[in-house]
Amino acid sequence: MKLAPVLFSFIITSVCLFLSSGRLDWTNAWVLLAINFAASASSSLLMARNPELLAERSNVKAGKSSDKLLVGVTVLLGPVATWVTAGLDTRFHWSAALPFSTFLVGVVVAACAAALVAWSMSSNRFFSAVLRIQKDRGHFVVTTGPYRYVRHPGYAGMAIFTLVTPLVLNSRWALLPAAITAAFVALRTALEDRTLQAELDGYSAYAGTVRYRLVPLLW
Repeated sequence: MKLAPVLFSFIITSVCLFLSSGRLDWTNAWVLLAINFAASASSSLLMARNPELLAERSNVKAGKSSDKLLVGVTVLLGPVATWVTAGLDTRFHWSAALPFSTFLVGVVVAACAAALVAWSMSSNRFFSAVLRIQKDRGHFVVTTGPYRYVRHPGYAGMAIFTLVTPLVLNSRWALLPAAITAAFVALRTALEDRTLQAELDGYSAYAGTVRYRLVPLLW
């Protein structure tokens, strides 16, 4: 398991949370860091056990140009904005505290969302950081694991995690950047789905069987 990406993610998240809040004794932040660390470590362990997946995600090849901005927003800018907004909200008391039960719900749902992403990754050896048809790796449609229920379970887990992060951090104001980030995840899902239907053999037939992109019975 490669520890460098795990530690890098932990450090970046910590800096955003604690600098913006101006304090280290912020329990909510430490809880989120623990969930993030566990999720990152699990992903690294999964990749270590799957050399092909590790190679794909470690040596990122060029993806679709239209995807670059969306990657930046959903993976970096959106989460950073959510963390910093929550930290400032905590520091300057912009909004009233959320009920403790909301925090508990946020923790449970965040853990489940992270598990969904890990399940998606373990089920799909073509789980890439960028949008590209991996012809060099014999790309085919994956229909096992969570892909039996929605076509983009990894994005579903990412969107859910993003939306409940403000609940874990006890910040009403952070719901705004979190919602915008989740909307970009949905947009990225739609664009990727359109590309896969146009360019990946068998995907259109799969889409006819598994009708929903992110949320069963909804979309």
